Amino acid sequence: MGTTQLETVPEPKYWHLKTVLSEALDSEFAVGEILPNERDLAARFGVARATLRQALEQLELEGRLQRRRGVGTTVAPPRVGVAVGTEQHAWPGVSGDVWQPADCELTAPPAAVAAALETAPDEAVHTVRRSRVSHGQPVAAELLYVPASSVPDLSAIDAPSGPARARAVLRELHRLELEGRDSAVELGSARADDAKELDRLPGAPVLVVTTRFLAAGRTAALSVATYRADTCRLTFGDSGGVEIHQTPERRAS
Repeated sequence: MGTTQLETVPEPKYWHLKTVLSEALDSEFAVGEILPNERDLAARFGVARATLRQALEQLELEGRLQRRRGVGTTVAPPRVGVAVGTEQHAWPGVSGDVWQPADCELTAPPAAVAAALETAPDEAVHTVRRSRVSHGQPVAAELLYVPASSVPDLSAIDAPSGPARARAVLRELHRLELEGRDSAVELGSARADDAKELDRLPGAPVLVVTTRFLAAGRTAALSVATYRADTCRLTFGDSGGVEIHQTPERRAS
C-alpha cells in the first residue's frame, strides 16, 4: 500500500482527509474490517496523528466507523433506521412498545430533570431503566423519570424491585389521562454508564431524545433515551407506531 499525500486545499486538512478516508472505506475495506493502526494510516496519508484522529472522529460521528472495546476501529455496518412515532396519546409501556424494562429505583434525579418535573432538587422519583435491541445488538438505553405524585397508588409490596417494579410503575402511569407529549433531539457523548450498556466507548457519539409526557396540566413523566449515533438514524412520522427497519446495504469491496 503506497503513500498518498494530500494536496493543499482551502478546507481544514482533517476534513479533506475525512473525504479521502471515506472513499478508501468504500473501495478497500469491508463492513466489520479492522482499520490499520493510527501510525500506519498517518504515514500513508502524510498527516499528523492529531489530524488523523480528527478525521476518524468525524467518520465515527457520521456512522462510517465504530470504536469497539478490545477490537479497535472497524468499518461500521449500515445504520439501523429507528422510527420514532408522533402518537400523542400513548404512554411508554403500552402494547407494541419495543422497549424492554430492566430495572427501577427510587432516587433523586439530575437537577435539570427535577426542574422539568417541578419536584424539589432532593426529592426522589421513580427512575425506570429500559433498553432497546435491534438485530441482536443494543441500540438505545432509556431513563424514564416518574414522580411519586404521578403514581400515588403504586405498591412496593406487589413489585419491590427489578423489571417487575418497572412494569408496575408503567402500569400505574397508564391510569393518568395523557394530554400529549413533546420531544427534542440533540447530539451528545456517551456517559460511562450509557457506553457500557450500549457496548460503546465513553465519549462515543449518541443521539439523545428527551420526551415530556403531559397529564393534568403538568409534566407527569420525562424520558431521556440515548441512541447510538454510529448505528441509528432516527426517522419521524405521523403513524404513531415504532418500527425498526434495515437500510439498503452499503456496498463494500
